[in-house]
Amino acid sequence: MQVWKEYQEKNKDRFLNELLDLLRIPSISAKSEHKDDMIKCAEAIQQRLIEAGADTVKIYPIEGGHPVVYAEKIIDPSKPTVLVYGHYDVQPAEPLELWKSGPFDPVIVDGKIFARGSCDDKGQVYMHVKALETLVKTNTLTTNIKFCIEGEEEVGSPNLGKFVSTHKELLKADCILISDSAMISMENPSIDIGVRGLSYIEVEITGPNRDLHSGVYGGAVANPITILAKMIASCHDENNHITIPGFYDDVIVATEEERKLMAAAPFDEKEYREDLGIKELWGEKGFTTNERTGIRPTLELNGIWGGYQGEGAKTVLPSKASAKISARLVPNQSSEKITEKLLNYFKSIAPAGVTVSAFEHHGGEAYMTPINSKAYQAAAKAIETTFGKKPIPVRGGGSIPICALFEKELGIKIVFMGFGLDSDNLHSPNEKFNLENFYKGIETIPYFHQYFAE
Repeated sequence: MQVWKEYQEKNKDRFLNELLDLLRIPSISAKSEHKDDMIKCAEAIQQRLIEAGADTVKIYPIEGGHPVVYAEKIIDPSKPTVLVYGHYDVQPAEPLELWKSGPFDPVIVDGKIFARGSCDDKGQVYMHVKALETLVKTNTLTTNIKFCIEGEEEVGSPNLGKFVSTHKELLKADCILISDSAMISMENPSIDIGVRGLSYIEVEITGPNRDLHSGVYGGAVANPITILAKMIASCHDENNHITIPGFYDDVIVATEEERKLMAAAPFDEKEYREDLGIKELWGEKGFTTNERTGIRPTLELNGIWGGYQGEGAKTVLPSKASAKISARLVPNQSSEKITEKLLNYFKSIAPAGVTVSAFEHHGGEAYMTPINSKAYQAAAKAIETTFGKKPIPVRGGGSIPICALFEKELGIKIVFMGFGLDSDNLHSPNEKFNLENFYKGIETIPYFHQYFAE
């Protein structure tokens, strides 16, 4: 619609500056020292939603956690209602030495915003705030819009389930719209039709009651780092198939038809490898890269530590070694069951010379969205309108733990409209978000509301 484009073009510099201000707030939910920053960020989003034209905007405190920002613009109760979900918390920025600029000092280089949260998820949430403003200021809003912006997604949304279950009437809507995902490219737009589930655990191996001299005791006492490394190595066989008993029991194998559809999506392996700086790809034998990151479950080591890590050398046999381990799950796998299998596995294979402490951090279920839903069709039509071609349906490799709970509690379907790219360094140093993608999202989202109302 021309009036939207004119408004957005007139205000695009302000839109960007407002996002940069939001990115300067280090809203890291995983670190307790950033509790005040979390509140500051929630208040900033509250203010922007008010300015965008929302009638009601409220911050809901979360006991023992970080607040939820709720907003709504109700034009007519008889019209369809869209609930926009997103999160304002971000991943920790470490390792800081690998950032080319400050993670919370956003810079624009070659048409890209570099900052923690630029794509995941502040930049994508802010597209919806500016889309609301566009619709309100041009008097063209055709749906009711609600916002549920949380501050704990990056730590598994431990408190959002309770918030949703106790505020069902407040969050009542006809569909949920989420932009916390990616598309293949600007030349080949796509829509995620599903996200994987998650099981995240931590394992600690303890050997002797103190760090020991590796010359005096080495060879006589089990080294926790060695033991942990062997335990982790045992999780995959020579075909990179996960060996944990029962891990694949509930996996629904994708049909040949679905695998053919996935194979039709553009993929340049050489470009993929060069972007990552690797010579060869790695993964479960018998599956392509897109299948390994979409329709197959995986097990990854997210962090490992133990012993001396300071400057120089220290010949020590450490008392402890630890690792953080996560599994990405596919539909029909239960995060609760997989977590139990992971914990039991590491406890059962430990040799007698060490003790094992293993516990869960968080988890969530996989989610699939039907491509015949009204919300999906509205999203596909909106993207086709602004990109000039139909989006390709794909499976996303990431996880949004709250999705399955949203549908269970509210009884409505979710549609994903992500405008990021897999190469945006999510959860990594130098996270980025293309200005083109940011503005394209603001341009496209109003069409979703128009088509969903129709």
